[in-house]
Amino acid sequence: MARTVRNGKIDTRSARAKLAPRREPYWTVIAAGCAIGYRRGTKGGSWITRYRTKDGRQHYKRLGAADDALDGSGAAVLSYADAQARARVHFDELAVGDRMGRPVARTPLMVADALADYFAAQRRKGARGADKDEKSAEARIVQTLGATPVRDLTTQQIRRWHEDLANAPKLVRTKQGADFRQTKPLDLSDPERVRSRRATANRVLTILKAALNLAYRDERVPVDEAWRRVRPFKGVDAANVRYLDPDECARLASACEPSFGALVQGAILTGCRYGELRRLKVADVLLANETLLARRTKAEKPRHVVLSDEAVMLLTTQCEGKRYNDLVFPRADGTAWGESHQARPIEDASINASIDPPVNFHVLRHTHGSSLAMAGVPMAVIAKQLGHADTRVTERHYAHLAPSYVAETIRAKMPIFGMGNANEGQARG
Repeated sequence: MARTVRNGKIDTRSARAKLAPRREPYWTVIAAGCAIGYRRGTKGGSWITRYRTKDGRQHYKRLGAADDALDGSGAAVLSYADAQARARVHFDELAVGDRMGRPVARTPLMVADALADYFAAQRRKGARGADKDEKSAEARIVQTLGATPVRDLTTQQIRRWHEDLANAPKLVRTKQGADFRQTKPLDLSDPERVRSRRATANRVLTILKAALNLAYRDERVPVDEAWRRVRPFKGVDAANVRYLDPDECARLASACEPSFGALVQGAILTGCRYGELRRLKVADVLLANETLLARRTKAEKPRHVVLSDEAVMLLTTQCEGKRYNDLVFPRADGTAWGESHQARPIEDASINASIDPPVNFHVLRHTHGSSLAMAGVPMAVIAKQLGHADTRVTERHYAHLAPSYVAETIRAKMPIFGMGNANEGQARG
């Protein structure tokens, strides 16, 4: 029987109790390419093996719980010696298969499978945005990393994928059933475009990490350091909020086909999102109260939107002659706008209206919020109008447009120290 390799940090229960809990195991090499590790958690530890095959890849396996609280049984709970003996058997099996060119016996968890499990868990929790995130993962993760075993992922591989994603052409809407995805080249000379692509890469990295962390928590992979060491791009989430001035708004609306032009005007005058407007029904427009009810919102909480006189005039025209459940903003043929039907019309109208670079539909919502901020409307009121949960998002986007808001808040809250009177007294003396 092979001699047990000693390690004063992990070979006894008392020694392990002094270790700090951490995700990365405390490793002990017991043979070339073979190591046993102890991972200390907040509720006890477990034993992990690491084996390097002749092709340079590392394979991990969880052996069982450590005897931190209970005496080792040799089965579910293992002492250091028990874990090392079991690890040697496992290493011998892998070595035989490695010499014969056979893959490891255990079927590895693929990145695509980890993502599928993650989105299934998100749907069980009723998480908002799971469908959208899954589409993004299918296009940007599964196509490149999906067939890779999670245990074989390396930090360098994920970093390279993350950087490539930031530099990749932007995916644009493609007809269903098309053989290829259409893209738009990335203009590396435009700092805002570069920032936007990096922000997108960060969001996709967050999805990947969330899926892999779930697999790690479920003990389907033994370690998580490969993706834990990958950091997102810094300073890319603070977008330079773009908005249109009144002249640009008028030119844009005039450049649209009439039914889409009405939708554009509705977005500017109410601050509602595209999805909220395309589902808006006559029953949701409360002209007597000069409000509208956005039933299906991003936050999944209905909200009332206050209407200006100009918004009341627009919605009165749009609702005229329609029934209770009719759409307020239908297409020219009377049908509802689709989920992404706004993308191309808004771009074409921007070009025809000489708005460069072209705007997307969400800029119309920013135009509404920015106009309120520049008019001195308090941030809390703007947050309520736009449906923000609190003023943090509102302030991040619009506070810089309202210097009076910042100045008035500071002047109202700053205490009086009386130093002005003291200086005056010193001058007299």
